[in-house]
Amino acid sequence: MIKKTIMTVATATAMAGFAFSASAADMVDGPEVNWNLSVWGKQRAFTAGIEALSAAAKERTGGKFNIKIHYGEALSKSRENLDGIQLGAFQMAMFCSAYHPAKNPTLTGLDLPFLPFPNLRVQAKVHDAYYSHPAVAKDLARWNAKLLMSALLPQYEFTGVGDAPKTLKDWEGMRVRALGGIGEAMKKLGAIPTTVTASEVYTSLERGTVEAASFPFTYAHVAYKLTDVGKWYTANLTPGANNCPVVVNIPAWEALPDQYKQLLIDAKPAAYDALISAYEAADKKNFPLMKEKGLVAVTYSDEELAEFRKVGAQPVWNDWIEKMNSEGLPAQELLDLIMTTAKQ
Repeated sequence: MIKKTIMTVATATAMAGFAFSASAADMVDGPEVNWNLSVWGKQRAFTAGIEALSAAAKERTGGKFNIKIHYGEALSKSRENLDGIQLGAFQMAMFCSAYHPAKNPTLTGLDLPFLPFPNLRVQAKVHDAYYSHPAVAKDLARWNAKLLMSALLPQYEFTGVGDAPKTLKDWEGMRVRALGGIGEAMKKLGAIPTTVTASEVYTSLERGTVEAASFPFTYAHVAYKLTDVGKWYTANLTPGANNCPVVVNIPAWEALPDQYKQLLIDAKPAAYDALISAYEAADKKNFPLMKEKGLVAVTYSDEELAEFRKVGAQPVWNDWIEKMNSEGLPAQELLDLIMTTAKQ
């Protein structure tokens, strides 16, 4: 069961309000519009971006444009948010592409391991460029979905139970929660990855369904209470991060007044700032907390990490390119877009 997170509702609301304290010149006039946004779990660092968007819409329109965020899968299960967007059951939603790769094959390029993202700001620029690619937009349009922004998940690490994998060889045969490309990379180490949604991870680890679970480090490990059941965590494996975008129902977007569309687009930089600040604040609180709980940090040598990248990066990328090409998708072009944008 998901408990109260490190970042409280009051803190997040204050952050959003600070980011979007609208002056008279910033006000946007228009009709009353009410949208619903579907997401799982509770308010936490991961949701600071959508909280900021919601605050901007409300404050800059004098309360005329309201985006109500529904937590706890109140509107839809996390694996079904894209379906809900297609049906128009709600106007906005968050989902993770690795939850259902067959539904959004182009997006899985952002789930590949060891992508060259030195920080979250570079990651934001890459994700936005990727979302704008015609093949990606066409892919999501099949679900009446327009990609708006990314949740910018930090690099993943593992929290586990039982004996800690002190060497890469120790991962052989371990059952792990690892999605998308991270799961493929872990396969190269001999681990057995499984796709478990975020809200199911605590129970899976507690019951021993998985022996280790990867999550954005550190915020999600604490937000989902893995630190209450785990005995150890990896401190420098950094295999990558999953892609979890915010999408808008296309008919709802097309019906939105132009000034409201521009408002959401203009609010994205501050929403990304709110996300990054929330993750940084979570880290400051979480590292001491993990130490207090007695979790053992597992670190790997430079030689072992180099070996992991050797077997888990390019080979996984090549497999992805081959699979996407077989589906008629411009895989190499999409991967090149990631690499060139990251370098810029």
